[in-house]
Amino acid sequence: MKNYIEVFARVLLAQIFLVAVLITLSQITSNPEGYAAYTGYLAVHGLPGIFAPLTIFIQLVFGLGLLLGYKTKACAYTLAVYAMFIALFMKLQEVNGLIFTLQYLAIAGGLIMVALHDKMACSLDNLKK
Repeated sequence: MKNYIEVFARVLLAQIFLVAVLITLSQITSNPEGYAAYTGYLAVHGLPGIFAPLTIFIQLVFGLGLLLGYKTKACAYTLAVYAMFIALFMKLQEVNGLIFTLQYLAIAGGLIMVALHDKMACSLDNLKK
């Protein structure tokens, strides 16, 4: 039973990033000015345009990796660094920023726990054995 709870926790952490990237991609593709609006949103937080494709890539690739349990340790650490980056550079500047910052830091903590216990059931990493 413990194995399946670990998998459930991994899936819950992965879905945060996957749903976020799907919403972002939906907003970008549904509007002709969607990509410009997204880069503008990042610019408001002081981030250059290169971060637009980079954030999409990180959330999509490493979120899928975490969901499937492929290279779990690397995916979890990468997403933990990404979550801390988002917490400190983007969420802290928003209204109610402290709450969102603490939530993203908690997500980063959960991801670090996943990285430390990366041998989980129902993962592609375990199929290679």
